[in-house]
Amino acid sequence: MVIFAGQGDPHRSLSLLWRADAPPPTRGTPGPKPRLSVDAIVSAAVALADAEGMAALSMRAVGDRLGRTAMALYTYVPGKSELLDLMYDAVHAELPTAYPESAPDDWRTPLTTWAGDVLEFSVRHPWALQISQARPVLGPHEYAGLDTLITLLRATGLEAGVVRRLVGTLFPFVRGSAQTVADARLAATATGSSDAEWWAARSAALTELVPDFAERFPAVSGLEAEGPVEPYPDPAPPPDQAQAPAPDAGMPYLEREARETFRVGLGVLLDGIEAARARRP
Repeated sequence: MVIFAGQGDPHRSLSLLWRADAPPPTRGTPGPKPRLSVDAIVSAAVALADAEGMAALSMRAVGDRLGRTAMALYTYVPGKSELLDLMYDAVHAELPTAYPESAPDDWRTPLTTWAGDVLEFSVRHPWALQISQARPVLGPHEYAGLDTLITLLRATGLEAGVVRRLVGTLFPFVRGSAQTVADARLAATATGSSDAEWWAARSAALTELVPDFAERFPAVSGLEAEGPVEPYPDPAPPPDQAQAPAPDAGMPYLEREARETFRVGLGVLLDGIEAARARRP
């Protein structure tokens, strides 16, 4: 399910995101209930989405977590659309905004670390992957993440136009990898069958029903016949050129494959950046 951000009133939504307006007066009541605030509502909504997914999110469900009615929340957040914007921007505050160079002209290590951080962040909050990048939230933490990546890419010395396109390449690449990891974690629970069970049943059926599979799809079959993926790159890069860490062998198969694809794909992308730097006049 794709969700488009920015569906609420523009002025009210951006005022909340940037905390441009004074917060509404806190209305306390006798008893142990904590007082409401925009931050408390957003925190409860994030915890709900992390635990139960986007389908469980509603103003009523968030109110239940806070021991309040949905109507009590509307004084602080106009509706679910604005709440989604606030949630998405709030979780981005978890991401680092600075990646010091470990050596002069070492742009590769910070970019590798950044990509790994964004991957793990997205896996922690898989609901955020459902929010389309076609309509950005335009909040301060989202902008801080963009500013961080641009700063890292400017360190490569590439032209502004190239940096702009690399931003549009790296963000979707990392988000796509995170989506695959998140889906791999959800698959067994959602379908009731493990990766091994699913592949065993369908591989057997495919072999029986399509005995000429190798002849019909020679490229696919040939790639599989060549054996396991070799480590990338070979030979190993210099110590100051970091790579994303290899996946843990104890992970479920699909997640391990997704993480290895991320590691190798990131290495190829960074090699491409290095090649572009070498072509500069």
